[in-house]
Amino acid sequence: MSNQKETIKLSLALIASLGLVCAILWSFQKYITPFSSNQIGSNTPPSPSATSNTCQVSNMPTGTFNYGGSTTWAAIRGIVEPVLESSCPQFILRYTQPVNEKPGSGTGIKMLIENQLAFSQSSRAITGEENQKAQKIGFSITEIPVAIDGIAIAVNPDLNIPGITVAQLKDIYTGKITNWQQVGGANLAITPISRTQAASGTVEFFVDNVLNKQDFGKNVVFIDTTTEALQKIAATPGAIYYASAPEVVPQCVVKPIPVGRTSDKLVAPYQNPYVPPSACNTNQRNQLNARAFRTGEYPITRNLFVIVKQNGQIDQQAGEAYANWLLTPQAQALIEKAGFFRIR
Repeated sequence: MSNQKETIKLSLALIASLGLVCAILWSFQKYITPFSSNQIGSNTPPSPSATSNTCQVSNMPTGTFNYGGSTTWAAIRGIVEPVLESSCPQFILRYTQPVNEKPGSGTGIKMLIENQLAFSQSSRAITGEENQKAQKIGFSITEIPVAIDGIAIAVNPDLNIPGITVAQLKDIYTGKITNWQQVGGANLAITPISRTQAASGTVEFFVDNVLNKQDFGKNVVFIDTTTEALQKIAATPGAIYYASAPEVVPQCVVKPIPVGRTSDKLVAPYQNPYVPPSACNTNQRNQLNARAFRTGEYPITRNLFVIVKQNGQIDQQAGEAYANWLLTPQAQALIEKAGFFRIR
């Protein structure tokens, strides 16, 4: 019996000791920083670069800034800006839609001049008229190029044509060429489709650089968005449309076609081998011909810009800092991931 009592006493003492140890450890737990994965196995504290702000732009201001503009930039916004928000948490962006107009480069620049935006995104350069309007209010505006884009041409998937030249494209949209038979296709009326010029930087670029500032032909059908245009192309055998290459090339409902400065040097906006609509799906789509766009071999390319106020105030600082961040190696890689091309 005595041995049994001794055993019980020892057990109670052991339990009490373990309880005391646990209490001591618990009391210190709130002062202990948990190990991160890069600290395990090392007695040295994490380096300042591992814990400090990774914004990479020294003059990034603090605050919430309205911005807006080009619809071409949508893919960039979706990929780049979550990283910017994480890297520079003091710099808060709020995308601002126009109230009574369609979003686009022109609308964004107009909103910038009217002080509704701190800076804007554009798929075209600013005009002299826009700068004059800003100067009447008391400041000027400037553009900072941050990426390269190409304009791809889309047709109905059933249209059998090897491609077209820039001159033929001009004649189609000015109404001189009205049948695909005139450019080596079937005897089929052409239905040219475009977004309206007022808001879209892509349309303004197209008019200036492809149409040489000539007017659209009377047979051009105007729509509001690229999504609507792609749907119309899919339903219209003779339709043709132009838009930013990342918006066109990966689509399964239309066919992007090669374009050339001359008929003997047609350049595809996609990588070979071509993926026809019948084989196109979530896992297999046409990829952009990055080399042709970057080198200028593809004939219709342009810059994408951040439009910045020159007023010596925080809006100017915000626009310049945003553009500078987009020109960092990290952001340029993200721009390529979005389907556009590095400018650096």
